[in-house]
Amino acid sequence: MTRQRGSGRTAGVLAAAVCMAAVLLPGGAWAAGEDGSYGFDGTAQRVKGAVSNLDAEQLKAGQSYRDSIKTNGKQYYRVDLDTKQNAYVSVVAVPKGAAKASYGDGIKVSMQDGSGTDCGYQTTTFGSSAFTRPIAAYTHRTIEPGSSSCQQAGAYYVLVERTSESDTADWDLEIRYLTEPGVKKTGPTALPDNWASGTPQPPAGGPQRRDGGTGLAGATSLRQGEWRTDIKPGQTVFYRVPVDWGQQLFASAELGSSPASDDYVGNALVLSLENRAGGHVDRQDSMSYDGDPATTALDPQRPVAFENRFSSDDSTSALRFAGWYYLSATLNPEIAEAYGNKPLPLTLRVNVTGQAKPGPAYDGAAGPFTVTEDDRDAAASGQSGPQATRSGTLRVVGVTGIGVGTVLVLGLGAWWLLARRAAGSGPTPG
Repeated sequence: MTRQRGSGRTAGVLAAAVCMAAVLLPGGAWAAGEDGSYGFDGTAQRVKGAVSNLDAEQLKAGQSYRDSIKTNGKQYYRVDLDTKQNAYVSVVAVPKGAAKASYGDGIKVSMQDGSGTDCGYQTTTFGSSAFTRPIAAYTHRTIEPGSSSCQQAGAYYVLVERTSESDTADWDLEIRYLTEPGVKKTGPTALPDNWASGTPQPPAGGPQRRDGGTGLAGATSLRQGEWRTDIKPGQTVFYRVPVDWGQQLFASAELGSSPASDDYVGNALVLSLENRAGGHVDRQDSMSYDGDPATTALDPQRPVAFENRFSSDDSTSALRFAGWYYLSATLNPEIAEAYGNKPLPLTLRVNVTGQAKPGPAYDGAAGPFTVTEDDRDAAASGQSGPQATRSGTLRVVGVTGIGVGTVLVLGLGAWWLLARRAAGSGPTPG
């Protein structure tokens, strides 16, 4: 009987150790999106948008948040700004599943100072593709020489509006707040007249396999090259490319052929580009598909430059800093009706042209608005997630590994002592 009780205790200790190890292991925390849904930032905190700006919760720089918004919803968040830093608040709107969308359905993000002066806004819609998917937009307060609007320190209010009536379900939101240091001295603000607008030759070397991430936070890193994956109807895959000062990003996507059908599907693939702060840069959604290979490409964009931020063109203004730029591709869910719910082959061709140039003389650390050697290494190896998140994950894994090892050692020690008792021997000291 004593041996049986000892065996039960031993099994309990081992079970507890194994369960504790399973809890501590980080895999479950990063499993978001395995079912094809959007992979939210695992570090995001919950926040609740307010219907009045005076009740708005304060956002902290460098932090990600999660919330939701109803049809035609309007909700406020607060950021406290100084007179030196640029501020960016971005929103990824994530509809729940694929649904029909009208041309004007989408999300609008704006910012106002304490007096109600508009500092800027961006509206992103589903466009002619007419189906829901994750879309991003941002607003910003930019320090501008000679300007008096939105330059003061104090409380600023971010307003997120949903411009949608077609989809009545709530949308999830992923919100990011980043700050960029001002510059010690403002250089030229005029855009250069000449820039390389011709599309370069496709990258050489042949396609390499690299599957996309499920969200901005877990986007798969790419460098220049030809990248092969598979994409299912309704699925969105996310990638990120480091683009330094003075460099240009060119990207195209090709859907491979399918013998399943020859039916025509309009707006078959959406290819989108967002900047480091989550601001929308460009989108192509006019590619049709009839079972034969089909290709679409982003419009040629100016080189990344500090003076781009003073442009009235939204796409040019968004190319205002160095860092990671995010590519996403979404396959029209209507493809499933004609070609089945199986993946289609997808190839992304990425060119990064131009020599990297020195960045502006920031009055402080550039933070995420730069390209480091670690970023280039990540792009070469295909690591996923922002640099800070990746480093944080490695630290968690290291600490967790120590914790799991400790739990297992203690559990095995307890098992040994119980086994000794069960055998009629006393515990050994120590």
